[in-house]
Amino acid sequence: MNTEAEPLDVEQKTEVKIQDTSFDTFIQKTLSYNPHADVELIRKAFNLAKDAHKGQLRESGEAYFIHPYSVALILTDLKADSATLCAALLHDIVEESNISVDKIKKEFGEEIAELVEGVTKIMGIQYETKEEYKAENLRKILLATAKDIRVILIKLADRLHNMRTIKYFRPDKQRRIAQETLDIYAPIAHKLGIRFIKGELEDLSLKALDPEAYKLLRNRIAEKRVEREKKTAEFIKVIKDRLKEHNIEADIEGRAKYFYSIYQKMKKEGKDFNEIYDLIAIRIIVKTIPECYAALGMVHELYKPIPRRFKDYISVPKANGYQSLHTSVVGDHGKIIEIQIRTNDMHLIADEGIAAHWRYKGTEK
Repeated sequence: MNTEAEPLDVEQKTEVKIQDTSFDTFIQKTLSYNPHADVELIRKAFNLAKDAHKGQLRESGEAYFIHPYSVALILTDLKADSATLCAALLHDIVEESNISVDKIKKEFGEEIAELVEGVTKIMGIQYETKEEYKAENLRKILLATAKDIRVILIKLADRLHNMRTIKYFRPDKQRRIAQETLDIYAPIAHKLGIRFIKGELEDLSLKALDPEAYKLLRNRIAEKRVEREKKTAEFIKVIKDRLKEHNIEADIEGRAKYFYSIYQKMKKEGKDFNEIYDLIAIRIIVKTIPECYAALGMVHELYKPIPRRFKDYISVPKANGYQSLHTSVVGDHGKIIEIQIRTNDMHLIADEGIAAHWRYKGTEK
């Protein structure tokens, strides 16, 4: 049981240092989810990228290789296949060195070469008219340009690492990149259902665009942490005990909210922080679809449901494949509880989106 229901603080993310870019560390993480990964092929890509970027520096003054390494590391969180990890390690060498796509094809095969070329093409897209530069059109162009969805996933990981290190850019460049991230890349992550990338991109953008609002949210949330964790634990225990009485095994956890989603809700609904944040959000994960509906019934027996707040995304999934039951109920002392109920498979897709469907493809047998 996890009672953690606090927003995910992007300032807690630690930057990768050059001494951390160990092949052994990287491949151990890869093998932990994919024991059939092509270790030697990934090692070859790792070494080529390290050599190609030797002597090159990032805006931070640190070795450039930290960037492709970090991009590939982000993709291990999506359990990417060997070809995708190789392409992530190599994604900048065509632009930043004298190594050609043909050489990559010769050394690594057509699949990896096409992924690298796809990322290179996206980076080189030119927008000739104001109409083309509109965010909606840019998103369509990016998605249409990539023949393989893995190209988009590499680009999202690339943008995420650039956002994590955005503080090294000039303030005007930070704002431009952050706005572009909010307009283009976060919506693409949402469209593909990759919640953790979308959420972190939005929070990092908020921090760059409105640092005062970000700091205020961070401080207010820290003030309420202990009280909220206590109340969340109480609600979880009541619900878990009821499910256990009916022989339903469930993982119940506090559901972390992102800073940007709180910020947007405050602006959209014209409410202050306490009105928006003064609720409990939990997620119930069970084994089967019938258990989802059974759990919903028990929650509604325990607490009064709020009218028009029930959504059945199991019967009618969202366009990005997301499935869950959503309900809001009134708990003790008038406290509102937002609840999501889903199976383990639904939970995987809710967090990883389309990436959950392509893991182990390519070089794996």
